[in-house]
Amino acid sequence: MRPEEENRGEASTRRGRLGGPVFALAVLIAGLAATALIVVALRDNQRDNAEQVMDQRTAVALAAVQTETERYRALLEATAAGISTDDSFTWDDFDVATAPLATAGLAGAVSVAYVIPSRTEQIAATQSLWRSRGAEGLTLRPTGPAGTHYFSIFTRMLNQVGEPLDGADARGSPEASAALAYAQQIGQPTVSDTYVLLRDRDLPAAQQQHSFVFVAPIWTRAPIPVFRGWLVLGMRGQDFLSGVLRTVSQGQLDGRLLATTTGGARSTVADYTVPGHPSLSRHNDFTVADQEWTLLTRADPSRLPGAHSMLPPIVLIGCLAITLMLAGLVRVLATGRSRAVARVHDATRELRAAEAESRRQAGLLRAIMDSIGDGVGVVDEHGAFLLHNPAAKELLGIDLDNDDPDAWQEHYGLFRPDGRTPFPLDELPLMRALAGHSSNGVEMIVRNPQRPDGLLISVDGQPLGDRAGQPGAVAVFHDITSLRRYENDLAIFAGVVAHDLKTPLAVIRGHCEAADDELSHIDQAGTIRETLGRVVRAVDRMAALIDTLLSYATARDAPLKVVPVELAPLVEEVVHDRVSYLPADRQPDVYVGPMPSVGADPAMLRHVLDNLIGNALKYVRPGATARVDITASPEPGGGVRIEVADRGIGIPEADKPEVFETFHRSTAAAGYAGTGLGLAICKRIVERHGGAIGVADNPGGGTRFFFTLPAALTQETEMSELNLPEDDAAVRSALERALAERANMENSRLPGMSALPAAEPSAHHEPAARLRAPVPDHQHGN
Repeated sequence: MRPEEENRGEASTRRGRLGGPVFALAVLIAGLAATALIVVALRDNQRDNAEQVMDQRTAVALAAVQTETERYRALLEATAAGISTDDSFTWDDFDVATAPLATAGLAGAVSVAYVIPSRTEQIAATQSLWRSRGAEGLTLRPTGPAGTHYFSIFTRMLNQVGEPLDGADARGSPEASAALAYAQQIGQPTVSDTYVLLRDRDLPAAQQQHSFVFVAPIWTRAPIPVFRGWLVLGMRGQDFLSGVLRTVSQGQLDGRLLATTTGGARSTVADYTVPGHPSLSRHNDFTVADQEWTLLTRADPSRLPGAHSMLPPIVLIGCLAITLMLAGLVRVLATGRSRAVARVHDATRELRAAEAESRRQAGLLRAIMDSIGDGVGVVDEHGAFLLHNPAAKELLGIDLDNDDPDAWQEHYGLFRPDGRTPFPLDELPLMRALAGHSSNGVEMIVRNPQRPDGLLISVDGQPLGDRAGQPGAVAVFHDITSLRRYENDLAIFAGVVAHDLKTPLAVIRGHCEAADDELSHIDQAGTIRETLGRVVRAVDRMAALIDTLLSYATARDAPLKVVPVELAPLVEEVVHDRVSYLPADRQPDVYVGPMPSVGADPAMLRHVLDNLIGNALKYVRPGATARVDITASPEPGGGVRIEVADRGIGIPEADKPEVFETFHRSTAAAGYAGTGLGLAICKRIVERHGGAIGVADNPGGGTRFFFTLPAALTQETEMSELNLPEDDAAVRSALERALAERANMENSRLPGMSALPAAEPSAHHEPAARLRAPVPDHQHGN
């Protein structure tokens, strides 16, 4: 080594020796600063966690209180509704009606009582009346001046030990009296202002609680409702709040329940406290019946999970240790070139190992893509193919990819499932995925020179996520040709099986009718003929159930023959079939507005209309006349919206999200005939036509069902040629042949047998129409 080079080396060494401590000091200062920032951030994070946990605990507590108060109100309202149907209400009726409340686990509930109004001059007669109805030893004890009194007639104790206060006058409590009067006025359940229950006023002051009552008015369901009284649920506030929060707060939340009185003041309903020093608080308003209540919650942050831990001091100690080690390491590295070079070599070796692992993973992925049976295609943001596995090329029948999306349809031969309509570019799953939209189960036909017979495939498209390293989209292809043939065969099989199941029913019905005719001239055969009638009705119900199950099983996969359909004559035919057999004094009020043409399968569309109109005629209140409005209006995008509105019993808000689910029946429909499948079938049919179906309240009372369909094509092109695949035509043909053979067998066994009706009318409303199969059948049987 030359002297000048040696000098430069020595100078470099000296600089390294001087620079090492400087670098180490800089690392130490930076490490201390970073440690301080981390500890501060952890403390802030703990505070944020405490706030979040407080929000979560408060949300759970609020939901629990809201749920319980709503449950109490709903139970009381439902019990009152049941009582309103009894015109001669007795103690036994009250005992049966309120028995479920005793086992409902109503925290804080003291008693439930039946309360009636009575004028001062009517007290003696009222007392005699209710004694005759089971209120043994009842003595009405009026309070205050003459006027209207509110007497407790029947009482059931809940979760409490004590004697019922039958005969007590609620006028002794202004809060309860005001709640009773307001509930009668608005016809809805109410909740009183807080007060001390009459039964608790003799207790020591330390044992008395702020209390309140839920009040549900009882009106009859006659055309002109008559007021009967109230059902009153007495509640102790402290017991209620403790029962609700004891579990949900997990010993971490204080709670205070406030109520806004009718005068606008705030009164405390109950307090619930847990150990600790609360410094976090939340304030939430919510509605209880007709009043606004407030739930105040407080918590000690140290008792909340994630809000207090040893993590900050541990991190402080750890970071200090790491900082010291890094400072020492920097000093060593700065003074040891060989060690730095060794470190570089180690890092390079790790990079080479990572590169080798990346190659291995890429090879494994390629092997997997080459071996799977489903086709996979990946494109970049411009539509250029990054990957097409062998299965995809085999399914598409094209070896050479085309990176121009505008040419994909012609290059690969992509058509809609009808096999004739070119698949639109903007609806291709890959194009939708490039636009950020996912697609699942999109069916299309692939037909090109290599696939002259065509192949039915299902395509799923998804955008590439951020982890992919670049924008793009991926599509997965499935060959469903065999599956579709299997579904078609299954549809044929289901139709034949259903027809075979109905054949013995037809034989039974025919023999019953024949026997009934033979016995019609015998006076002593009344009981036998009544039994035969029950058999016939049971056969009819079984046949209706078979038809309904067949419709449900095939509504999704049955062949869909879409043609232009004039709605007006179809609706008139359905209405005529539903009401023509009714006498003049029972005819419903049916309005049919102007109706356009739509593109639909006539039989399936008739099934939807028949079901919705039949429901509108069936679900009416006893003794009321059905009123149905059937209207249509244009939809944006060339569609048609059809609405069927009634003035019937309506659908509760809680049942609306599930009303189109299989076998779901609304609670309001109890006592009305039905299988729970009709609306599910309607939903399948409408969705197969590309439409949507929904339900809403009718502003005039009742329910409004609506569904959308595409408008009819204006050109003269036969839509069956555009939308009906050859497989669907084959299915129809095979099914018709199979059913014709079964019909011949049936006729050969019992010639001249009349067609079976589909179902009996509603038990509540005789003019309600019969549930029938989608195909028109004007014979209703005897």
